[in-house]
Amino acid sequence: MDRPIRIVMAKPGLDGHDRDRGIKVLASAYRDAGMEVIYLGLRQTPEMIVSAAVQEDADVIALSILSGAHMTIFPRVLELMKENDIEDVLLTGGGIIPEADMQTLTDLGVGKLFGPGTPVQETIDYIEDWVQSHRR
Repeated sequence: MDRPIRIVMAKPGLDGHDRDRGIKVLASAYRDAGMEVIYLGLRQTPEMIVSAAVQEDADVIALSILSGAHMTIFPRVLELMKENDIEDVLLTGGGIIPEADMQTLTDLGVGKLFGPGTPVQETIDYIEDWVQSHRR
């Protein structure tokens, strides 16, 4: 690849947990894998996330949602991505998301979603493969 994968990572909504092995561990692993990580932190709105993705020319938006708001936040981010003409950016993420909701979100256009305990390398491989086949 001609430049590192740029990934915007955030904890949207009112979810205030980032001290666990979740998003900060992933951000560190993605950096170690050669990705350029823009970690927006906690309590980000969909508007803030998509704005950062546009400004940073991101390849990927990765959201960590433990609050149960995934069925509201992911569709709103997708809507804003369409409005900002960045539909060629991967929207992925993880958290506590029931399988049925994962399928519904996938049907809407969200990329693969990962649950607790997913090996970090699996997420890295997925992102790298997706970007390699979709990079603009």
